[in-house]
Amino acid sequence: MFVAALQMVSTESLADNLAQAEVLLQQAADAGAELAVLPEYFCLIGRHDHDKLAIQERFGAGPIQEFLAEQARRLGLWIVAGTLPLTPDNAAPSGEAARVFNSSLAFDPQGACVARYDKIHLFRYDNGREAYDESRVLQAGALPQQFALASQDGHTWQVGMSVCYDLRFAELYRGYAARGVDLLLVPSAFTHTTGQAHWEVLVRARAIENLCFVAAAAQGGTHPSGRRTWGQSMLVDPWGTVLAQQAQDPGVVLAPLDAAHLAQCRSQLPALQHRLL
Repeated sequence: MFVAALQMVSTESLADNLAQAEVLLQQAADAGAELAVLPEYFCLIGRHDHDKLAIQERFGAGPIQEFLAEQARRLGLWIVAGTLPLTPDNAAPSGEAARVFNSSLAFDPQGACVARYDKIHLFRYDNGREAYDESRVLQAGALPQQFALASQDGHTWQVGMSVCYDLRFAELYRGYAARGVDLLLVPSAFTHTTGQAHWEVLVRARAIENLCFVAAAAQGGTHPSGRRTWGQSMLVDPWGTVLAQQAQDPGVVLAPLDAAHLAQCRSQLPALQHRLL
């Protein structure tokens, strides 16, 4: 199965970001991808944290979700939409919620949303020069989510969902491995500072320790707000080998994922069966 990790440099313009995503999704489909993964905050990286509140949608309706469903149908493509801001169910019927979920949605080729994952771990970082605290506008999710993807190669892939900062919490991914997941998704917007230090080693570690493929689609560049994201969107195999990557700028990172190779790695080194704790 060919998988595409789409790298973007999103701006504060929703329309521009959707146009950029449409171009990349078309390129992925034209290259033979069955699954395309957009990065975290693909629809908006604003100048302020609260900018995302202005584009929040209720689950199941809204222009961003309609765009994603239409693209999946038009291209015959599985799409995992990085993240978009979803209004909590307990929010007032009218008006914007002050805190939203940072949600990753999976759409099948018929345009149906088959899975929703709300980011569990919220990023906080302050080195005295740059500071981030997602909890100011985000509400944390509570549950892991996975879905089944029947690919053209005859294999049904079990796909585990996560987002960005989750990458630092190995127990989430070990839980997925225990439930038979083959492919881990990590749409992200790592800062340049933390990405330079930790991104590659964390992505490859999650693949190696769980004997899973990992598709990590990232934001990669300098945004209008001045924020710099690390990029280096990657596809990694269960042995930790980087199959494809791109350092910076928008692009499509594409590689085939081989279910037979996955089975071989797990057979030759059955580490998941050797766990004692």
